[in-house]
Parts: sequence; C-alpha cells; structure tokens
Amino acid sequence: MNITVTLILFLASMIFCLAKGISMVTALLIGYVLIFALAVKKGGMPKTLLKVSLFSMKNTLIVVQILMIIGILTASWRSGGTILYFVYWGVNLITPYLFLIIAFLITCLMSYAIGSSFGVACTLGVIFMALARSGGVNEAITAGVIMSGIYFGDRASPAASSLILTAAVTDTEPLHNVKLLMKTALVPYAVCILVYTVLSFVHPLDKVDTNILSSITDNFSMSNWLAIPALIMLILPLLKVNIKLAMLLSIISSGVISIFIQGVSLTDFLYYCIMGYTSDVHTLGTMLNGGGLVSMLEICAILLISCTYSAIFNETDLIADIQCKLERAMTKWGRFTVHLLSSILFCAVFCNQTIAIMMSSALFKEPYKNTGSSGQDLAIDIGNSTIVVAGLVPWCIACSVPLSFLQVGVEALPYSILLYAIPVWYLIQTKRIKHKAVSL
Repeated sequence: MNITVTLILFLASMIFCLAKGISMVTALLIGYVLIFALAVKKGGMPKTLLKVSLFSMKNTLIVVQILMIIGILTASWRSGGTILYFVYWGVNLITPYLFLIIAFLITCLMSYAIGSSFGVACTLGVIFMALARSGGVNEAITAGVIMSGIYFGDRASPAASSLILTAAVTDTEPLHNVKLLMKTALVPYAVCILVYTVLSFVHPLDKVDTNILSSITDNFSMSNWLAIPALIMLILPLLKVNIKLAMLLSIISSGVISIFIQGVSLTDFLYYCIMGYTSDVHTLGTMLNGGGLVSMLEICAILLISCTYSAIFNETDLIADIQCKLERAMTKWGRFTVHLLSSILFCAVFCNQTIAIMMSSALFKEPYKNTGSSGQDLAIDIGNSTIVVAGLVPWCIACSVPLSFLQVGVEALPYSILLYAIPVWYLIQTKRIKHKAVSL
C-alpha cells in the first residue's frame, strides 16, 4: 500500500461518512489508522509515531481552549440578545434603495464580531432573505450578498475558528494574520461595496416587513447595553488585548446582560453556555437556538486528530514525492497559483473547509520552506484561497449549509463576489510581485 492508495481509502471513508450522516471524526480516525499503518510499513517505529502524535495534540490544546470559548461566546450572545440587537437595528436601518448594501455591511460587521459564517447565515441571513422575498428583491442576489458578508468574518475575525485553526497549523499569530488578511482584501471589499450599492438601486425593496421587530421586542429588551459584548470583541483585539481575555470579558458582559436585562437566571445562563441556547418562541428559536461549548466538540476533535497527520508526515517521508512535485510546480507557476488550485481540489474532494485547511498545511509546509516562503505566507495564502473557495464549491459543507439556511441554490454563487474577488485579486498581486522581482 502506498500514499496514493491510502489517500483514496481515506477519501472513500469520508464519502461514506458524508453519505450516511456520520461525523467527520470517524473518517479522520480511519485516516489516522491508515496513515499510521503506512508509516509503520515504511519503517516508522510505532512508539515514535504515537509519541509525535500525542505531542502534536498537546501543542494544539491552546487552540482547543479558544474554540471552546468561542462556543460559549456565541451561546452567551444569543442569551443576552446581542445577536438580535444586530437584527433589530439592521431591519430598522433598511431603506428601499439601500437594502442590499446595508445587508452586506451589517452581515460583515456581525460575522467579524462572532466569527461564525453559519451563525450569521441562520440569524441575520434568514431575516434578510425573508425581507427580500416579501419586498420583491431577487433572492439569488440577496443570498450572494449574504454569502459575501458571512465570509468577511469567517476569514479574518479574531473569533473565527477557521482563522484560529490556520494560525495553529502554520505556527503564526492570529491577530497578525487578521491585519494582513484585511490588507490583502481591501480592493475586493471596495469592489463589493460598489457593486452591491449599484445592485441596491437596481433592485430596490418594495416594502419592509417589520413583523420580526414585534416578535423581538415582545421577548427581548433592546437596550443599547446589548451592544457591549460585540464592542468588546470589535475593539479589544485591535488594542492588542489577548483574544482569550477579550472573549472572556465579552462572555461576562453577556452574562450580566442576560441576568439583569433579559431576566435569565444564572443557572439557565450557565446551561446555555455549555449546552447551547434554546428559545421557547418558535419564530426566534429558528434564528437563535445553538451555540454552546458542546457545539465545538466535533471541530475540536477534528483539530486534535488532523494535527497528528502532519506530525506523522514530518516524522516520515510519506508525502515527500507529492511535496517535491508541488515544489517544482510552485517554482514554475507561482506559489499562490499552485496553492489556489490545490485548495479548490481539497474543498471539492473532502467537502470540508477544516479538512482542506489541514491538508493545505500538511502538504505545503515543506515546499513553502524550501522555496523561501514562510509559515506566515502559508497562513495568508490559506486565508485568501482555502477558506473562501470552500464557500464556492456547491457540495462543500461551507457552501451547502449556508445556502440551505437561506433556502436558495447555486444561482446565488455568481453574486457571492467577495469569495472569488479575494483569490483573484491576491493572485494578481502575487503575479505582479513576482514580475517585479524577475525584472530586478
């Protein structure tokens, strides 16, 4: 058995798990057994392989802690009404000829604050889609606008699990990555604002259905204090406050708001933080239910298992041939070109953003090092390719799940401008830099 057969068997196990609705953790465990067995067959010592696997998992525990805190954070925001605060004022701010651009900007703001594409899609996204349908705005365009907005934060929010994971597997600093990712996407953001503003005037909202506002105000107090947890997450990381401390302060403020403004008992609040928030009101429950520490257990397990792959790869030469080919291709076609094409393949084959990030790191770490690029370069390349490309592959979870929340199909993807503007613009930038270097 060679690495090609191993990867095929791993892929087959993933397809089976996806088809049967089995957790990806099972597929990853199968993958670990296959890779471990191949490494032993190639001469690796089982004791050494287990040792490096455990060591890599130990080094990842700090990231696991952050992911669990993120789960608690999202539940606390649901309990305190911070998420509904965004929804409430978003609907209030809407005017017929600015609907789409307001939807984009508010979705960007909320996704940056909570770092969850799914969380924003199933709350703000659902509301904006309902407004679009009742107001006669094209559903595909609205969904595309929302897809762009939710990946604004999923890609470059200090609270985004994808950014935390990328930083972990590339040995880089998350907040530094945020700054670089924002900088490399300024032009795509500007393009989105321009295009969505034009589309707002071309496709105005006929009417604004404010029934949702009544449902919110009947069950939650909309005090401006509800904005504090979000402001903490927006401002403190910019002031270089430790991300875990910022999250904990945001959770504490949400707890105070939940208890003293929303009337939630301390026991219920703690339960929500662990098990996830649940609402007794059906119309709000479809938007708010979820979050909690338990919601992050699967992704934590995925991270712990997947990090062992690269540890075994580094201990052996299992993927040396593949890495040599990637290195030659990077020298010929350019670093980001090869990475972008590989990202599309990873997302299309593994149907999972997290696995695609892990594969990008495992396969490209050595080729980047050998061609003079750093772990920082790899982190930014993942942020400008793998994370956003996942949202464009129809059968990938990162695309199919948000679209299912929005109840639209792939017709929305052409309007998800940010998702392809970022890799295209960054590709142009890297080509220009390479051309200048050759000229010099």
